[in-house]
Amino acid sequence: MKTLYLYSTREGQTEKIIHQIAREQNESDCEFIDLHTDPQLELSQYSKVLIGASIRYGHLNKKLYQFIEGHAEQLNNSNAAFFCVNLTARKEEQGKDTPEGSAYIRTFLKKSVWQPRLIGVFAGALLYPRYGWFDKKMIQLIMKLTGGETDTTKEIEYTNWEKVSLFAQQLQKIEKI
Repeated sequence: MKTLYLYSTREGQTEKIIHQIAREQNESDCEFIDLHTDPQLELSQYSKVLIGASIRYGHLNKKLYQFIEGHAEQLNNSNAAFFCVNLTARKEEQGKDTPEGSAYIRTFLKKSVWQPRLIGVFAGALLYPRYGWFDKKMIQLIMKLTGGETDTTKEIEYTNWEKVSLFAQQLQKIEKI
């Protein structure tokens, strides 16, 4: 059986992270699907399912919640895990990169009918030159308010790849219910 990697991404950092996790799983049989394509899947055909999603303006994409609602029973009965990517997680010293310290994960767990057995939180990337005018200004304002980088000529990857590797190791250990 193969592993399913589902993702919801804006500029590609979540997809980059999920591909790194897959490489560390050393599996030859896996499938990558963008949640924005509205996939209709039978999750029982996969030995593992990993879902990664990014935060934009404080929220996970509605396509994530739609997928979870449509596959809740399958997710709850499968070997499935979840991770969230956001810029707040760059504040590791404040614990914002942990499921317990992430306000986004707390909100996700309240809204979601699926309660993942394994949850990760990773810092994303700040890619000012790739944003449109509105996003650039809004993200710059948010970063100013939160003590982050405001130079719109910069691209900064905050992802802690060691932490991603640790999560990949934990993913290998979760067993089917």
